[in-house]
Amino acid sequence: MEQMTAQGDPPPFAERVLDVVERIPRGKVMSYGDIAEYLGEGGPRQVGRVMSQWGGGVPWWRVVHADGTPVPGHERTCYDRWRAERTPVRGEDGERVDMRKARWDGDTG
Repeated sequence: MEQMTAQGDPPPFAERVLDVVERIPRGKVMSYGDIAEYLGEGGPRQVGRVMSQWGGGVPWWRVVHADGTPVPGHERTCYDRWRAERTPVRGEDGERVDMRKARWDGDTG
């Protein structure tokens, strides 16, 4: 994702998205839609755009599609990071996150 980082400072919505992503604990994930819902603004596509432009400096592998699949083109890195963080996965080769076990609701308490 580092090669996708945009130039310049992110706008306020992007800052809020990135702040949420930075708070996702190791071994947990949120979907693009989860982040939009948590913030109460935007939608999955807007969150995806933020991540594609400014997500290289945050734990981007913790943001997945609603079905638990990783960012296209970065699957190998995601799989490696998920293994290292002991993120619950599904499938024969651990190709998707087990959303029932790994989804983070944003609660820090």
